[in-house]
Amino acid sequence: MTQTVTDAKAVKVPTLPDAQKVTEVTHWTDRLFSFRMTRPASMRFRSGEFVMIGLMGDPDPKTGKQKPLLRAYSIASPSWDDELEFYSIKVQDGPLTSRLQHIKVGDEIILRPKPVGTLVHDALLPGKRLWLFATGTGFAPFASLLRDPQTYEDYDEVIITHTCREVSELTYGATLIESLKTDELMDELIGAENLAKLRYYPTTTREQSPKMGRITDLMRDGTAFADLGVPQPTPETDRAMVCGNLAFNLEIKEMLEGYGLEEGANSDPKHYVVEKAFLD
Repeated sequence: MTQTVTDAKAVKVPTLPDAQKVTEVTHWTDRLFSFRMTRPASMRFRSGEFVMIGLMGDPDPKTGKQKPLLRAYSIASPSWDDELEFYSIKVQDGPLTSRLQHIKVGDEIILRPKPVGTLVHDALLPGKRLWLFATGTGFAPFASLLRDPQTYEDYDEVIITHTCREVSELTYGATLIESLKTDELMDELIGAENLAKLRYYPTTTREQSPKMGRITDLMRDGTAFADLGVPQPTPETDRAMVCGNLAFNLEIKEMLEGYGLEEGANSDPKHYVVEKAFLD
């Protein structure tokens, strides 16, 4: 059951260094949640980048001093949004997420406002079809890119694949995809003709769903391409972005290179990019 807490009036003066105020928290499952917070007026970023966010750690037993617990998080909101959105897994014994999962509207979160990352349009050469491959919370940077007009201006077709273990773990992404089609702001900003370019291909690996299997297996046996009605990627037409767990990143990287695609970077745009800064 999705629980959402929203209170735009819960304002208090930040007391932590680089603190920003939580404006909304949504718990999607017992393992996944998203949250929104204020965005510094001076902060600029490219859709798809990540920042360091966190909370203050426990006081040192000897000195009493506190150090911030920080982790890299992809910004799930697009670059034009007035707020910052993040999508996170809950790790019960994780130094940060064990505490972060309990945040409430009005709480403060430390933000290091220096965005970086490879999942940006600048790291890819021009192409016709863009593939966004995600597992788990790796959907986050694509939540940003899917709400950015440039994504649709640059490509004739945009395909987002999302592989999770259970159906409920797809809810965040599925809800966002649906909102793109029904939100008046999205329609005005991106346009119905551009949103028509978007294809969504969710799969599960454990719980029964309309499409079962790992996306890499479905690509390897041709099922995914047949379902989508597209040929396998080629360097001439296709570009790709990848964000997921380490094994997935390595496997799909090998597959993309098998299709002839080359890995790019901000300083050297090519056919595909992989986010290496953090792992789902």
